Amino acid sequence: MPTSTAVRTGHIGLNVTDLERSLAFYRDVLGFGLLAEGKEEGRRYAFLGEGGQEGGRPVLTLWQQAGAGYSARNAGLHHLAFEVGTVEEIRAYESALRAYGVEFAYEGVVPHGEGAASGGIFFHDPDGTRLEIFAGVGAGASGPAPVPDAPTCGFF
Repeated sequence: MPTSTAVRTGHIGLNVTDLERSLAFYRDVLGFGLLAEGKEEGRRYAFLGEGGQEGGRPVLTLWQQAGAGYSARNAGLHHLAFEVGTVEEIRAYESALRAYGVEFAYEGVVPHGEGAASGGIFFHDPDGTRLEIFAGVGAGASGPAPVPDAPTCGFF
C-alpha cells in the first residue's frame, strides 16, 4: 500500500444513453451544477459538481456512450448514494422527484435496517441506475426496513 491512508472517491462516472435527458435530471432535479460539457459528436459528456462553477471539483460525470439502460444483472455499480443532513431534506428531494415523475422502489423514507437511525429514499435515474438519497440519522422512526434481514441498503 503506497500510503497509510486509503484512497477516497474523487468522482463517479456514469454511462448514459441520452446526455440531455440525464443532465436535466441530475442538474434540475438533484441540484448538481454544470462544471463543463463536451458537445462534440461521439464525445458528449457533462462534469457536474456543487455550485456549478467553472473549474470546480467534479462529483459526477455523465458520459453519453451507453447503448442500453442500467442492468442490475451486470457486474459494476449496485447503486449510487447521495447524503444529506436531515430527513426533512430527503423529503424535499422526494417531493421534487415525484413532481418530475420518478418512481420509487419503496414508499417514503425507509431505514437502512431494522432499528437503524440512517435511511433514505430509493429510486432510479432516467437510464434505470439505482439511486439513493439518505441521512445518517432520523430515519429510524419512519417505519420498518423494507427487507429486515438485508445488510444496510443491500435490499435495493
